[in-house]
Amino acid sequence: EEEAVAEAPVEEEVAAPEPVAAVAEPVELFGKAPFIGGELFLGETEWNKFTTEYGSAETGTFLRAAEIKHGRSAMLATVGFALQKLGVTFDKISPHEYLSVSQGIKFADLAAMGPIAAVKAVPVEGIAQVFAVIAAIEIYELTHRDGEIKEGESVPPGLQAGGLTGYNLNYNPLKIEITDRRKLVELQNGRAAMFAISAWVAAETIPGSVPLPFL
Repeated sequence: EEEAVAEAPVEEEVAAPEPVAAVAEPVELFGKAPFIGGELFLGETEWNKFTTEYGSAETGTFLRAAEIKHGRSAMLATVGFALQKLGVTFDKISPHEYLSVSQGIKFADLAAMGPIAAVKAVPVEGIAQVFAVIAAIEIYELTHRDGEIKEGESVPPGLQAGGLTGYNLNYNPLKIEITDRRKLVELQNGRAAMFAISAWVAAETIPGSVPLPFL
């Protein structure tokens, strides 16, 4: 009889564990709203997703820069809107009578209108001049860093990751110390102005949309 040969047990191959993806640390948010002795962070879940899952810390820098710039625009808009409503208009302070001589538009004509109607009455050439100034500022921000134009870079500083911060303009003729406190105040005022100008435009264009009278 042939001796039975014992078969060695076949060891099953165990798959190597897949490497665990590193979990990105949440990016700290600058500008949390003060709230009853603490801080309020609306949209914290979305912020964490944009700065970890969908992007990075540089994404957060861009989002904060966008909020700062929108806030500044809103602050300018609220001041202009309020001055128009209060009657502090160019026909009273400008040595010139006409906004546009060629089209016969006087500052007094605009003063008699509401803020929205006055903007619509500005000629196309006037709107183009406003956008030209805005474009020049934006181009300066995108192409400069620390007050100097950066030549020879394939990607402009403002378009690089984390390059647009909201403070690229570096315009500070009064040499005011830019502290975190000042940045926070600007951010909070900008947020308030965005709410204000939205409400004022709605009240001006949609009767009854805002139950409170303006001025």
